[in-house]
Amino acid sequence: MVVEIVMPTIPVVIGTALVDSINPCAIGVLILLIATLLGLAEDRKKMLTIGSIYIFVVFLTYLFAGFGLLVFIQRMDFASTLSLVVAVLVILMGLVELKDFFWYGKGISLSIPKKSAKKIMKLIDNVSVPSAIVLGFFVAAVELPCTGGPYLAITTLLAKIGFSVQVFWLLIVYNLIFVLPLVVILLLVYFGVKAEQIKDWKQENRKWMRLFTGIVLIVLGVFLLLWEQGIITFSLLG
Repeated sequence: MVVEIVMPTIPVVIGTALVDSINPCAIGVLILLIATLLGLAEDRKKMLTIGSIYIFVVFLTYLFAGFGLLVFIQRMDFASTLSLVVAVLVILMGLVELKDFFWYGKGISLSIPKKSAKKIMKLIDNVSVPSAIVLGFFVAAVELPCTGGPYLAITTLLAKIGFSVQVFWLLIVYNLIFVLPLVVILLLVYFGVKAEQIKDWKQENRKWMRLFTGIVLIVLGVFLLLWEQGIITFSLLG
């Protein structure tokens, strides 16, 4: 006899977004952008403006990507098949993240590709309002191997629930939480905290960020597998 366990969706989405938001890849690019802006000129208002534009573009890019994937899964009607593939994929990604907790940078790691990292550096070196828009879009796209695992799992989970107003808002909430640490870092530097201090904090704690992300990815993957077996289901009521 299989006992069906009803899981509340909202805490799962919020908890996953909180862990995804402390990803070292997303934080690292913003710190580089801020440090470059302050290095060019001690103009904190310009830093705040360009940094805000960059964060807003990252938010919109992730949001539209999530909506697109959600609609695509619904239209093609293969949520069940995809959830099995995603479940296995995110569990593997979780294991890679756990590996980085013990052996950071050894072997395979979920990070921004080196070629893309060089392109990011060029965009940052020539930073302006237009380049901040391009940078936000480009970074959001190329850092998906580093940050996309939790988002892919949550989007697949929401697709299985079905497209609705509640799901629409949950995706918005997820992405607002995802960019929240970026907003906090930008404001901290604007009000006087040194970018180097935040960079040092990120370097000291990046393995813990990887650990939490790895655990969440494995748990989400297991949730999707159990859902396919009919053991658990998700409710938008909680």
